[in-house]
Amino acid sequence: MYRTVVGVRATITNLTLTRRHAVIIGTSPTIYRHMGTTHTNTERCGVILCSSNNKSKMCVNTPTLAAVRTLASVADLPPHITVALPALSPTMETGTVATWEKKEGDTLNEGDLLAEIETDKATMGMETPEEGFLAKIIVPAGSKDIPLGTPLCIIVNDEKDVAAFKDYKPPKEEAAPPPPPPAAAAAAAPTPVAAPPPPPPAAAPPPPPPAPSAAPGSFVFASPYAKKLSAEQNIDLAAVAQVSGVGHSADNWLRGSDLEKFASQAAAATPQVGAPAMAIPGTTFTDTPISNIRAVIAKRLCQSKQSIPHYYLSTDVVMDEVAALRAEFNTLLASEGIKISFNDFIIKASALACLKVPEANSSWLETVIRQYSNVDVSVAVSTDRGLITPIVFHAEQKGLATIATDVKALAARAREGRLQPHEFQGGTFSVSNLGMFGVKNFSAIINPPQSCILAVGATEKRIIVDEQAELGYRPAQVMSVTLSCDHRTVDGAVGAQWLAAFKNLLQKPSTMLL
Repeated sequence: MYRTVVGVRATITNLTLTRRHAVIIGTSPTIYRHMGTTHTNTERCGVILCSSNNKSKMCVNTPTLAAVRTLASVADLPPHITVALPALSPTMETGTVATWEKKEGDTLNEGDLLAEIETDKATMGMETPEEGFLAKIIVPAGSKDIPLGTPLCIIVNDEKDVAAFKDYKPPKEEAAPPPPPPAAAAAAAPTPVAAPPPPPPAAAPPPPPPAPSAAPGSFVFASPYAKKLSAEQNIDLAAVAQVSGVGHSADNWLRGSDLEKFASQAAAATPQVGAPAMAIPGTTFTDTPISNIRAVIAKRLCQSKQSIPHYYLSTDVVMDEVAALRAEFNTLLASEGIKISFNDFIIKASALACLKVPEANSSWLETVIRQYSNVDVSVAVSTDRGLITPIVFHAEQKGLATIATDVKALAARAREGRLQPHEFQGGTFSVSNLGMFGVKNFSAIINPPQSCILAVGATEKRIIVDEQAELGYRPAQVMSVTLSCDHRTVDGAVGAQWLAAFKNLLQKPSTMLL
């Protein structure tokens, strides 16, 4: 029997550690058994296999073995465990140590919150993998873009061993990144170097000797096209005249080509991509560092718009019956502290519409279109760290009260950065609701590999045609929705069928019980 010691929740019980030996806890590769031999995929870091029958045998992959040997070669170090940065999401390549919840010398119990790690998805708590004492913090709080497998801290079993790591410095191959700049300089560049002076403007060709110099603001002779360009591009004609040497007399007019040449020279004098942006004189600004989450959001949204052929379908939904049923349900559930929102009805109706039109509940996987039997609805939640989409699993099977409870708990954990990876990774259909901000309608970007996302606007009072009404019309509560579809998986007619099914479910909410 073999136990796998993996990640940040590992417990080492079947391994005898002797003086000057270390254990690296990291991310898990693929492990399999063949002909009585344990193998590991050494492309990822940090796995130890401990035999419960023979405590002296270990099977480690190449990066881990190198790290163990390195630490073991350091003289006079007591037994210790080095905790490495694990992969907290499938797409995570680097992480940021947001905070340390423990100080050096603190007592650690298994499961204690050790640190908060900002991944490409969320800020997540990293739990203590082993009982003991925190001997050394290798990577300080605020350190960004830490590669997977980088040692973060050292844990020892005996409190008296903490002092041995007071001046410990990791070997070069696993050295910690430099500490972040102080808070006062948070808006500065990542490295504390002085910003280079702005590059000088491109040298303008000298004016012809006979041409007089025009002072800025003096009268300039210019063609109508030149004046048009000047107004459109906010170019000072006097400045162009001074540089080009033309426009000072009725027989020497500024032409459009002179302004175009002036503009191109000004563009050539601007900083290249990657260089610090030049500040506009007289303006103030604040540079906000891009978080891991914001960078991933930007990357994924660009990929979605560039690779997915979006199209959009919109309709209006009369919400009168939903409003009446919601009021009735909330009265019944008041004693339980449960309050159902319009969004809970929308999630439920979306899930049931996906059962009726399963093409909308699918993914384009290049060689196949995968159609899901269950509907896991991703609900867009805005947080201080960025947009995140916690998932209501099996929404088609859940009642409105359960959906309301799930969404409330997920949204709270999302805003606190406490979501677990499985709570926001995946999903088969998305809902984004901006109605609470008074937005009437909008179009949302598809969250790949999903095929659809529903953009929900505000519910507002309108006058609608109603042939059953005495006057032929009546006031109603109307909500506008827009469905974004991936044309590779959902044809236009199919998207229209989904939208019709969704609309019918909300306009007759009692049909959700059938």
